[in-house]
Amino acid sequence: MLKQGLINEFLHEVENTRKLLHAIPNSALDWKPTEINWNTAQLASHIVKLYAWLDPVINQDEFALDNFEYNQGDISDISNIISKFEENVEKSKKVLENFDESTAANLWKMIIHGHEAIPPTPKIAIIRGVVFNHLYHHRGELVVYLRMTGNKVPGLYGPTADGIR
Repeated sequence: MLKQGLINEFLHEVENTRKLLHAIPNSALDWKPTEINWNTAQLASHIVKLYAWLDPVINQDEFALDNFEYNQGDISDISNIISKFEENVEKSKKVLENFDESTAANLWKMIIHGHEAIPPTPKIAIIRGVVFNHLYHHRGELVVYLRMTGNKVPGLYGPTADGIR
């Protein structure tokens, strides 16, 4: 039951992420709000990478972020970012489908630069908080980036001010 709820949310939110990524024109990829922020391509690529985190969260008890091998590919064209998104979604969907929900309470931790960045926490809390909610947070930023670059924003949970569903 828990697993099916995660899968349902995952599939619903994948569609929202897909709509958002498809709304990004190549002309907006280099834009960033300030010098310290990521540009649009980097932010979109980070969102896409978060889908790849489901495997180490579900299938490992410790995630050493420094050792996480991930090739984002060429992010200078939105079609490449979308292709990577589709690849990560397919892999993550399989990981979720194979998730043994009896391990949901198992403790998981994240290590960065040899230090415990996230202390031992039940995997279900990591799936929901560190992966799903983290992804939604960055999608919200991407909505702002689209607005700031004069682009229309697709409706994620109903129509937007642009009237797009």
